[in-house]
Amino acid sequence: MALIDGAVAGELRKAFGALAQPVRLAVFSDADGEAPADEVRQLVEELAALDPRLSAEAHSADVSGPRAQELAIERAPAIAVLGGAVDHGVRLYGLPGGYEFGSLVEVVLDVSRGDSSLAAETRQALAGLERDVRIRVFSTPT
Repeated sequence: MALIDGAVAGELRKAFGALAQPVRLAVFSDADGEAPADEVRQLVEELAALDPRLSAEAHSADVSGPRAQELAIERAPAIAVLGGAVDHGVRLYGLPGGYEFGSLVEVVLDVSRGDSSLAAETRQALAGLERDVRIRVFSTPT
């Protein structure tokens, strides 16, 4: 059974019309039918099927594997949202359901543009940081 129904698929196709560059979605999960890992893989594959500029890479949930290590995947299920030749470091862990699904769509569009849409003053403040900073955002449906 599809996770993305026809009406939502139509809206997503319209939204993905704004894709500027190709985006790869590398999903790390086990395709053993166990939810939510299997749902994450299925969701990524359904998204990638909506636009030719989107592609899905399915990988094992084994975070010690070479591709997982290359992309610094810490746990599974995970989705790495990758630009054409650039990895902006965007990772989503778990099943992006509810409001998190909207965040996944927005980050796909941002990565495609290669731009975060941050205000100029925010970019200036970030440029003044003396070292790299890792930002983690946690959300829960409750």
